[in-house]
Amino acid sequence: MDFLILFLFYLALVVLGLVLICVCSKTHSLKGLARGGAQIFSCVIPECLQRAMHRSLHYLFHTRNHTFIVLHLVLQGMVYTEYTWEVFGYCQELEFSLYYLLLPYLLLVVNLFSFTLTCVTNPGIITKANELLFLHVYEFDEVMFPKNVRCSTCALRKPARSKHCSVCNWCVHRFDHHCVWVNNCIGAWNIRYFLIYLLTLTASAATVAIVSTTFLIHLVVMSDLYQETYVDDLGHLHVMDTVFLIQYLFLTFPRIVFMLGFVVVLSFLLGGYLCFALYLAATNQTTNEWYRGDWAWCLRCPLVARPPSAEPQVHRNIHSHGLWSNLQEIFLPAFPCHGRKKQE
Repeated sequence: MDFLILFLFYLALVVLGLVLICVCSKTHSLKGLARGGAQIFSCVIPECLQRAMHRSLHYLFHTRNHTFIVLHLVLQGMVYTEYTWEVFGYCQELEFSLYYLLLPYLLLVVNLFSFTLTCVTNPGIITKANELLFLHVYEFDEVMFPKNVRCSTCALRKPARSKHCSVCNWCVHRFDHHCVWVNNCIGAWNIRYFLIYLLTLTASAATVAIVSTTFLIHLVVMSDLYQETYVDDLGHLHVMDTVFLIQYLFLTFPRIVFMLGFVVVLSFLLGGYLCFALYLAATNQTTNEWYRGDWAWCLRCPLVARPPSAEPQVHRNIHSHGLWSNLQEIFLPAFPCHGRKKQE
């Protein structure tokens, strides 16, 4: 069981690394680095394995599939199983507050509910029947979103703030990004569920980490382990230090320590991404707009080489109308209606 937990822990880190590599390889500033890494791997890995890896990565990141949904649920189930079987039981014996111990389960219920809504909700798919309605929702800025542009794949007129998703093969209204963990695009109609999902997932990981850490610290204090001494391999007497204390806890509670390490790393990663997502929501930007605007800024940088005739236009966020209005747009999105179309 311990080896299985260790294997899944490192598997999750590897998958996370693959996701980050996949995202980074799409950015213009890191394409050269990605190509250089591919050339190095091509000299080491046999061609047959390269083709198999390419097919696997294409299936994972460029086609709709449920692989990451299953992995997400398996990892979440293992964390909560370990928390229930060991941490919850030990903390009850130590008379921890029951409300404190039940908080991760409450967060889990809300998280799974918002996760399901994010997966199944229509993100705002643009079709021939509703394209004219979507054209009147947002103003065109004539820089990032010019008027009278058609999608080269769908042949539909592109509303402002929309984008064609190459994975799902449809255009999405107020497109943010495609999330492999929910196997769906994040758009105008499910971004609120995604934010709640991300918030509760971060909070549940942090809560499990806090409860587990509190249990281990409480155990150390009760047993006076920090006052103990030990003899090293050379026969020297030492006072119990932090490293030796962690080793002792690892040997005594290996599964709890593995779980704690996983949720701590996950809390920091999710916390960083949550802050970024909240910043985008507060400024009424999407990930797609932030990335394209950031790259446009790079083109204006004098240190970046560009054609002499290139005169990049300045992008200005015209959709931000204050914090409250921006958040209201996220959680109460505008639905196109026929009445508005007639008024136009």
